[in-house]
Formats: sequence, C-alpha cells, structure tokens
Amino acid sequence: MHTEIVAIVPAAGIGSRMKADIPKQYLMLGEQPILAHTLDCLLSHPQITQVIVALNPQDEFFADLPQARHPKLVIVIGGAERADSVLAGLQAAPADSWALVHDAARPCLTHQDIDALIASRTEFTQGAILAMPVRDTMKRSDANGRIVDTVERELLWHALTPQYFASAELKLNLQAALDAGAKITDEASAMEWAGVNPGLVVGRADNIKVTHPDDLALAKLFLSHRA
Repeated sequence: MHTEIVAIVPAAGIGSRMKADIPKQYLMLGEQPILAHTLDCLLSHPQITQVIVALNPQDEFFADLPQARHPKLVIVIGGAERADSVLAGLQAAPADSWALVHDAARPCLTHQDIDALIASRTEFTQGAILAMPVRDTMKRSDANGRIVDTVERELLWHALTPQYFASAELKLNLQAALDAGAKITDEASAMEWAGVNPGLVVGRADNIKVTHPDDLALAKLFLSHRA
C-alpha cells in the first residue's frame, strides 16, 4: 500500500467560543501556538508526504510560525465553513492520494493514533475515522434544558480526527453533499450521506479539541505529561 498520504488541516476559522482576540488555533499552548503543535505532529510523521493548511484570506499569524517554512507544507485559502476549507485542501492534494483530515485545534495527536488509522485501511477499504466509545450516561434534553430521555450509550462513539479517506472520493462526496444542502459536520458525514459506512478506529482519549478556554489548560497538561 504505497499510496501517497497527505494531511489536510482546515485552519480558516475564527473560533468565537474561545472569547479571544485572535483565532483559537494561534492561542499559546506552552512554548508555541496550538496550531504549531498540531503541525509538528503531522509534519514529522514519516508516511505523510504533504501537509496542506487551509487559511483564512485575512490570516496575519501563520507566516510567523517556524512550521510555515517546512518543505512538506502547502498553503491554500480556506472558505467560510470547515467543509469549504477541506475541499480547498483536497483540490491541492494529488488525485490518487489518501487524505488525513485533522482539526487545527487538536494539538495532542500522536503518531501512534495516525499509524493505527493508516493501518486500518486493510480492514476498512472505504476509509475510517478515529473515535472514542462513549463512556458517560447520555441524556437528550428539550429546548428548555430539561431531560426528556436517557440515550443508550452502547454503540455510541465520539468522533475525533484525523478522518481518513481516498482524496478523490471524499472530494466528490463532500461537493455533492454541499450542493444538495446536506448538513455536513465532518468528513465522515459526507461519506455517510453518499452511502458509505466509514470504519471506527479507537483513538486516545487525550486527543481533545480546544473549543473552550478550560480546554487549553487540559491540553497543556496532556502535552507536559508526555514530555
């Protein structure tokens, strides 16, 4: 299986939930910004030949990162939504490649999880995603925040990233789903919309997405623990 593997990082968002003056991917996490940690993991993986980052056209921060000058790195202009940025990245990917799409704000990714996802292609030829089985009791609420139902957690998973698919097929399905007005929350949902059932590969629980201010402290703890 010597297919070229590219990583695509949609990083055009502004991350308003963090209540910060700069996009959340540029908030400092220890010695360097969140995005720098994310890129370090992807750029240093020996099987990834190219890391394509989709940036906001008004981005003023990326050029200052040391990773911006890495020979594996390619920059494209992203779009208003995550799916638009992923599509822009896929346009720049080699046609016969496989793409690992990873959130810019998941800085705690490990090579171990990337290896497991790449290796899963022998079992899941249709593609797969990193995910975690749900551990907690799940509740469904009404619009007023009252519990209406307890949801059976068995067979429920938290979707993580990277999500790993053939670039050409993902590009086709993502574009078709957007054209049809389908609600696309991640790459797997575009594949599901097209009738594909992606595989689930158990990932590490510390592969968290920095979405709220307190996630930053948690990510810092995970990274310092590894160091």
